[in-house]
Amino acid sequence: MKILVIGSGGREHALCWKLAQSPKTSTLYAAPGNPGISEVATCFDTTDFLGVAESVDADLTVVGPEAPLAAGIVDQFRSRGRLIVGPTAAAARLEASKAFAKGFMTRAGIPTAGFHSVNSTEQARATLDQFEFPVVLKADGLAAGKGVIIAASRAEAEQGIDQLLTPGASLIMEEFLVGEEVSFIVLSDGTNILALEPTQDHKALFDGDEGPNTGGMGAYCDGRILGEFQKEMVMAQVIRPAIEQMRDEGCPFTGFLYAGLMMTANGPKVLEFNARLGDPETQALMHRMKSDFVESLLAAAQGALDETALAWREDPSVCVVLAAAGYPGSVRTGDMITGIDRVMNATVFQAGTKLIENALKTSGGRVLGVTASGETLAAAIDHVYCEAAKIYFDGMHYRRDIGQKGLKRW
Repeated sequence: MKILVIGSGGREHALCWKLAQSPKTSTLYAAPGNPGISEVATCFDTTDFLGVAESVDADLTVVGPEAPLAAGIVDQFRSRGRLIVGPTAAAARLEASKAFAKGFMTRAGIPTAGFHSVNSTEQARATLDQFEFPVVLKADGLAAGKGVIIAASRAEAEQGIDQLLTPGASLIMEEFLVGEEVSFIVLSDGTNILALEPTQDHKALFDGDEGPNTGGMGAYCDGRILGEFQKEMVMAQVIRPAIEQMRDEGCPFTGFLYAGLMMTANGPKVLEFNARLGDPETQALMHRMKSDFVESLLAAAQGALDETALAWREDPSVCVVLAAAGYPGSVRTGDMITGIDRVMNATVFQAGTKLIENALKTSGGRVLGVTASGETLAAAIDHVYCEAAKIYFDGMHYRRDIGQKGLKRW
């Protein structure tokens, strides 16, 4: 099979790394790709994704990032009779519009935080009186995982309102939920559902979940994150109702549905829905997946997910993101990256990188995702940090506590 992967980040590098291992993959392509992806796939530096698919006659296309999904790439490909994994633009509204998603959860009876949607600064400030602090503020629309502010006081909330609420847009104001966050991702063909292993993302910039939210500073995948009863509770209360409601509303959800959950004392509650694989969750997932992923992706595109299953290695996996100077704010680029060739006991997935005169340099906020496995979670953590320490670029920073929350389950 000729497979095309859309995207240029660490998530897409991990996908390509995994798909390249399949005997079913004859040729692998990526658009636009990155220097790491180019080691396993032929890259096309373009955003004319349909043009690439038709020029190479791709048998299957897999979409990584959310922006092309929201823009209707799946609708476009299907109109030309091309197999593609991802939701239509209508279904991708679950991520593209937080206001739509909250209304959808209400219609489907999916547990989530109490909320109000506002569209003016005056309305937002008045609505603050209905919340206790901290309060969660979310910009409507795509924000690359960074459009969320947790305000501990009214002063912080008013500042956050001014920062996130833009003219003509909406702002979601939510109650602050207490519990442990879990990323629960499934693959669906519109009817059938295939659950991936739960993962845990670390969005805050600094250790101990301090500092501003980022697109994700690391993640780990471990079979102990949720028990079987908890997994079934998530499927019964969140995933199945979401897939059924989307079908009932006339836009079946196909592709990856990502439920960002808070496991509260009263059960799972949805913090957000995403319409694609998570980043950096994908890096940890692909590192731990035992199955041939091509089989499942093809089945999803063909509406035959009931005929496939996924197997996982027992060893937990951990991904640590190495970020550029200034991230998640104004990022400095062009710093030389060294040491990747010294990494022996981990896989380095590239994201914000660029080859300039045969030298690998930084070109984005999240530069690399160092990913390792181990017989225990503690061993995986040791491996990943030992290997991350071999890499250097000026201004490099990363969290030192990825996966630590999971050690209590061992």
